[in-house]
Amino acid sequence: MDDRFNTAAGWVLFAGIIALGLSVLSGKYFHGDKAERPEQLGYVIEGAETEDDGAGAGPDLGTLLASATAEAGEKVFAKCSACHTIEQGGANGIGPNLWAVMGTEVGKHMAGYAYSPALSGHGGSWTWENMDAWLKNPRAFADGTKMSFAGLSSAEDRANLMVYMESMGGAPARPAPAVVEEAPAEDAAAEGEAAEGEAAEGEAAPADAAA
Repeated sequence: MDDRFNTAAGWVLFAGIIALGLSVLSGKYFHGDKAERPEQLGYVIEGAETEDDGAGAGPDLGTLLASATAEAGEKVFAKCSACHTIEQGGANGIGPNLWAVMGTEVGKHMAGYAYSPALSGHGGSWTWENMDAWLKNPRAFADGTKMSFAGLSSAEDRANLMVYMESMGGAPARPAPAVVEEAPAEDAAAEGEAAEGEAAEGEAAPADAAA
């Protein structure tokens, strides 16, 4: 009886030792120095467009402004009306009145309004480009601004809003739409004639060789 008990206990102890050994080995294999967490997870596909890379795609500002309308911009301004007025002589709210703001110095349009140092010390004027950048991301344009609005991600909305602002007190001259250059018709015709000539020479070559 004692022998069978000792034998069984020995096998149990042996199995425990084997299990412990396997646990140690598997821990070293799966969690060793060679299996450290990589600094960058996943695969990087070179040439693939990220969200930021594609942010600048689309029509240029001049082209967007050419198709924008004050009527559409007035609807976009509804998002701003909680803090701003835009009619001539309108009172300042949480933000300053915006009548005739286009073209004025950044952060100095309304005398007596407490602009943030980030904006009043920015420098420059409210050009179409500066206003577009401000409306897209106020905090990126003037880090530390008091304006809590996150910005307008739609380039079309920004263009419409600026055209509406232009109708409310004027603005500087608009940037011209980008001109896409096309090959002159004469050059295209010349290239076509040259290609036809090369094809004709290629067809005549076997006859000359046979002669």
